[in-house]
Amino acid sequence: MAGSSATLHESPERLGPETIDRHRATVSIMEELEAIDWYDQRAAASDDDALRAILEHNRDDEKEHAAMALEWLRRRDPSLDEQLRKYLFTEGAISEKENDGDPGSADDDAGSLHIGSLRAEATP
Repeated sequence: MAGSSATLHESPERLGPETIDRHRATVSIMEELEAIDWYDQRAAASDDDALRAILEHNRDDEKEHAAMALEWLRRRDPSLDEQLRKYLFTEGAISEKENDGDPGSADDDAGSLHIGSLRAEATP
């Protein structure tokens, strides 16, 4: 695994082929997202309409590549699959999705430690 093994944080011999393939997909997604950003900045900065159109086309190709690699990774990582299903293609505030339906969330009184109510009771 010459080249990309330099970015591994553990010895390849200890990781196994599945982990290394997931690493390859993760690095590829990172590279695609970086390329999207580069093309987006270049397109925004260009005063030439024809060049801007080419850069935007290239940027959008990179989005396709990132989506394909992300889908490959999602299919092999049940926890990532769960998080993507929870947050993607939803409506409303994204940050509010974190506690939707989670036992013990701020909206779930049954899981509360009722610390606020203890403070109120302790005050003379």
